This record gives sequence, structure tokens and C-alpha cells, in this order.
Amino acid sequence: MTPSQIPLDLPHRIAFDREDFLVAEANRAAVALVDQWPDWPTPSAMLLGPAGAGKSHLGAVWKAASNAVSLSARDLDEARVPSLCAARAVLLEDVDQLPSDRETALFHLLNLTKEEEGSLLMTSKVSPANLAIKLPDLASRLRAVVTAELGTPDDELLRAVLEKLFQDRQLLAPEQALSYLATHMDRSIEAARQAVAAIDKAALAGKRRITVPLVAEVLKQAAPSS
Repeated sequence: MTPSQIPLDLPHRIAFDREDFLVAEANRAAVALVDQWPDWPTPSAMLLGPAGAGKSHLGAVWKAASNAVSLSARDLDEARVPSLCAARAVLLEDVDQLPSDRETALFHLLNLTKEEEGSLLMTSKVSPANLAIKLPDLASRLRAVVTAELGTPDDELLRAVLEKLFQDRQLLAPEQALSYLATHMDRSIEAARQAVAAIDKAALAGKRRITVPLVAEVLKQAAPSS
């Protein structure tokens, strides 16, 4: 490979606006929950779904609408709870990765959010009932929050996501290549992101157009060896 063929990891814009979120049956309930704010049935809510399903995107949409502060559950501590609740809206991501020594902090955050009539949106890969929570009162509080799930993308959503990911990178992917990719890749939005990034890199490195053979090569290289 000559120096001119070395692909550079150039930045590209990932759109997180509400109009950029693609709605389909797999995520319709989660979109409805976000759009329903601030008229939630409970002060706290949770978006559920696998990695790359769109939880962070919807969280970003809600954050913009509510002017929320955001943080990872791993960074939550009791000392921050009052200032977080003072913001009136909090986005807490990856609750399934909450350290056990932060459970009391989350319990206080849930309670103070309710007391001060604020809003708390959480994201998680697993449902409240399946979270590894040791504190009984916290487990009970979490099971009471309203939840909405982002499921495995159907054909319509997966194809639309692939088209958008290529467009975000200003790449032209023909219909045949899109169809092949949608049929042969793992059915998740995270897998779509990884595949499109790998195809972009391979096309740049080889100075090639995006075609079915190129897509097939990329998928074969990404597949785990048996």
C-alpha cells in the first residue's frame, strides 16, 4: 500500500437530531415515550435495548428537548445528586453498568427527582427486573418506572439506517450493495455502523467504488474465524 492509499480516520458528522431518528415498528414505542415528555406517567423513565439500538440517539433528542444534564451511571455519586436534580432533567446512561457502590446514589436520585418534580431518563441494555441490583429499595423503585424498548431492527429500519449511515459519510452505495449488506450482516444498528465504517475504509484504501464484491470482502474479513 502506497502512502496515498493509507485510509485516514477522518471525522464525519453523526446526526443526532429528532428528524434524523428513523422510526419503525422496532422503536416506535421508545420514540413515543420520548415525544410524550413531560407528560410521563412517572417522573422517571427508561429506554431499553441492545448496544447500537438507538438509545443514545433518543437520549440526545430528549436531552435537547428538556435541557437535561447527562452522565454515565458509572460516574454517579451521592454528592452530585442535589446539583443534578437542580437542573430539573437528568439523562443517566448505561444503568446496567451501575457499580454496586453507586446504588444508594441512584436511589437518592430517583427519590429527589420525584420530590422536586423533575424528570429522569435512563438507558439500559436490560430491563429493571433483570438488573443486578443489590439494594432492595432501589430494585423496587426501578421496577416502578415506565419503560420502552428498542428492539431488533426489521428490514425496513435496517435498510433505512444503512442508507443514512452511508449518506452521513457522503458515500454512494448502489441498491445491490445495500441489499447484499442488509441480507448478510448481523441485524443490529451497531453492526450496521461498524460495517459501513469498514466499507468506507476499504473503499478508500483500494480506491474502489462500493460494490457487492467489496461489501462481501469486508463482511468476510469481519467474520470470526472458525
